[in-house]
Amino acid sequence: MIINTPQEYREAFRQLDELIAQDIDNNPPLQGSARALAEAIQEYEIRVEGAPFVLPKPTTLPAMIELKRQQRQLKQKDLAQLLEVPAGRLSQILSGKRRVTMDLAKKLYERLDISPEFILKTA
Repeated sequence: MIINTPQEYREAFRQLDELIAQDIDNNPPLQGSARALAEAIQEYEIRVEGAPFVLPKPTTLPAMIELKRQQRQLKQKDLAQLLEVPAGRLSQILSGKRRVTMDLAKKLYERLDISPEFILKTA
C-alpha cells in the first residue's frame, strides 16, 4: 500500500484506528492489515517535507504533565490517583493556578519520569 495524498493519509489513520479498536491480539489477518497500514503511514511521513513530524517539547511543567498523561493514555482523574493528589488540585496545577509541592515533584519524577532538572527549572 502506498499513500500519496493527505486525504489518503487521513483515511489510513482512520482505518488503523478502527483496527486497533478491535481485538487484534488473536487475529493474525487483522494484525497484518494494521502493520501494513502503519508501515504505509510511516513511509508517507518520511516522504512528506518536514517529516517525520516532531512536536515541540513542552516548556512548562503543566504542559509536560499533560504530555505524560496523554502518552500513558490516562484520564485526568486516573493521573490524580497515580500521583496521589485530589483531582481538583491536579486541575489547578495543570491550569497554572497552583504550584507543585516538593512531595508532588518527587512523584512526578518517580511516576512520570519527568527529569528533576525540568521540574526545578519550570516549577
